[in-house]
Amino acid sequence: MLWVLALLLAAVATIWLGLRLRRTTGLPWARVVASDAGGRTLDKPLFVRRYGLTGRPDYLLEQGRALIPVEVKPGRQADRPYESDLMQLAAYCLLVEETSGAAPPYGLLRYAHHTFRMPYTDAVREELLALLDEMRDALNDDDCERSHDDAGRCAGCGFVEVCDEALVR
Repeated sequence: MLWVLALLLAAVATIWLGLRLRRTTGLPWARVVASDAGGRTLDKPLFVRRYGLTGRPDYLLEQGRALIPVEVKPGRQADRPYESDLMQLAAYCLLVEETSGAAPPYGLLRYAHHTFRMPYTDAVREELLALLDEMRDALNDDDCERSHDDAGRCAGCGFVEVCDEALVR
């Protein structure tokens, strides 16, 4: 009889620890529809030909009828989200909107110790579309100037070998 009590206490402790761990993620209680971090993955990346945009969020959560994209950056320690990460999340929101027919109300950006909720508004969508146009123009421009003085960033760039302004070789 004592072993039954011990087993029951172990089960309660396991459930309590699981709930506590879940709370620390900062993510809402929702069904995970797809995951790029192991588990159920999307068959193919999301793709929208009209914008020449493709991507696969780390998670797609289903809350009611809404699909919520989640991007996880476990190495980020910042107290505020990086603009580039917000635009990546906005791109996932646009991909979800275009492929599902319904715009997500928001997207989630998870850093090591913070979860940021980005409302997916018309203004965010317009900012993203303007950025995509700017990026397309830069790709078509034969004379694209370097936009930073960071050698580490240069070293990680896919164009470092052909860039006339590269800080590293």
